[in-house]
Amino acid sequence: MTTPLQILIAGPYRSGTGGDHEAIARNLARLEEAAWPIFELGHVPMIGEWVALPVLRGAEGTLDGTGEGDGADVMYETAARLLEHCDAVLRLPGESSGADTDVAIARRRGIPVYFGLEEIPVRG
Repeated sequence: MTTPLQILIAGPYRSGTGGDHEAIARNLARLEEAAWPIFELGHVPMIGEWVALPVLRGAEGTLDGTGEGDGADVMYETAARLLEHCDAVLRLPGESSGADTDVAIARRRGIPVYFGLEEIPVRG
């Protein structure tokens, strides 16, 4: 393989946090911990929240205010669109309906889903 893969790192973000901002930040930090090893393997790491959070901030004031579903919808839709440009998914451990959806989309697209960094091929 000579071309780097763009690999979406999928795992818990809001799941299990009860909306606690510190717990959410810890989950994002866990996702980001996988970025450097993917880069060292010669690939481009991507995390859906890196894209979705600025989109969500831009949408403030335009959402209809019916509840948390608005933000979740933006997060899930951003991830779905992003997956159209990714070559693989790294699924980190932990309960997450969003990450499970990312895996399902990847499988429908026929792109690899890795469950550990050791499964990701080294770019040669």
